Amino acid sequence: MENNVFQLQYAMDTFYFLVCGALVMWMAAGFAMLEAGLVRSKNTTEILTKNVALFAISCTMYLVCGYAIMYDGGFFLSGITEVDTAAVLADYAAREDGFEGGSIYSGASDFFFQVVFVATAMSIVSGAVAERMKLWAFLAFAVVMTGVIYPMEGAWTWGGASVFGMYSLGDLGFSDFAGSGIVHMAGAAAALAGVLLLGPRKGKYGANGQVNAIPGANLPLATLGMFILWMGWFGFNGGSVLKLGDIANANAVAVVFTNTNAAAAGGLIAALILARILFKKADLTMALNGALAGLVAITAEPSTPTPFEATIIGAIGGLIVVFSILTLDKLKIDDPVGAISVHGVVGIFGLLVVPFTNDGATIGGQIAGGLTIFVWVFVASFIAWGIIKAVMGLRISEEGEYEGADLAECGMEAYPEFTSK
Repeated sequence: MENNVFQLQYAMDTFYFLVCGALVMWMAAGFAMLEAGLVRSKNTTEILTKNVALFAISCTMYLVCGYAIMYDGGFFLSGITEVDTAAVLADYAAREDGFEGGSIYSGASDFFFQVVFVATAMSIVSGAVAERMKLWAFLAFAVVMTGVIYPMEGAWTWGGASVFGMYSLGDLGFSDFAGSGIVHMAGAAAALAGVLLLGPRKGKYGANGQVNAIPGANLPLATLGMFILWMGWFGFNGGSVLKLGDIANANAVAVVFTNTNAAAAGGLIAALILARILFKKADLTMALNGALAGLVAITAEPSTPTPFEATIIGAIGGLIVVFSILTLDKLKIDDPVGAISVHGVVGIFGLLVVPFTNDGATIGGQIAGGLTIFVWVFVASFIAWGIIKAVMGLRISEEGEYEGADLAECGMEAYPEFTSK
């Protein structure tokens, strides 16, 4: 009877893990829609091509080498094999604490859940470099980012390895529940390195520090993308509980879902109110980024705050993202969708706020972990972007930028019926 109960728990945990992975995979659609809505119509096909291609590249590179780097040998080096039921049952029998002995799931489900996180990190990059980067330069970087750069910092954090054999982030008190730093800040650091080498879009910045707004072509699409991401985040954070098949973990999942939702709502409201104060108008794009900022802020620790605390954390994230977007524009760092602010600046805040609700984390450990991730990803990405720039160039031609990346890079338009011939 006990074995039958355990097999049912194993099935529930694995099924839950896979469903959460599928929700995270659906975030790829959210990023695609958000970015397609926030760029100009002449760059829509190219941004969509980047999003579908980066997902495929991420899955393939993580399969080939990324998972092995991140988890010391990995699961797929020897191929997919049938689960050894007897060995799993023996492992369970050896656990003194029974069902409470941590997550139990198959290696294949673990790979699937991890690989969609890799794709999420890479999706952050695509929006920041939109409207002026060569498609194939971006895809070349995706190979390096998902095959080596992300797996290395993942090995030092979730993989438990020491940083180049020098120190262990876990021993320093570093904690990142679902990836405010490991996924989101890492993606933003890679994006920042690319943006600095790439430069701003033509006409974005004028003389005397003037910032020229370049509106997105389809705000309904951007809003749909935000809601898809909000929904997918339940899998992102909820799946990071790692199991469901007992009372304690089922309750933990419910808490994580509740806090994730509360933080998103708090971020949106705060950003919308702040935009009204600053601009005298209700800025939809700031509201959308505010919701995403709230989600990023709570991702580092959604299991320990109360719902009210989660709302406050999300609200602070929403305020931070508005000021960050304005500051980056003053610095002439051109990010068409606000990805560096949402995922990078707010990702740092998410890491730093963890010790206020989680006694197992320390401020020193969070700073050390954040610096380790940022420095590694930024420096490695800057080198990779630099090599790509020297070999094939990063930026499309001025003529191509004027006519749009759709025609210059893809040879087709997303909205051809709107073009005069």
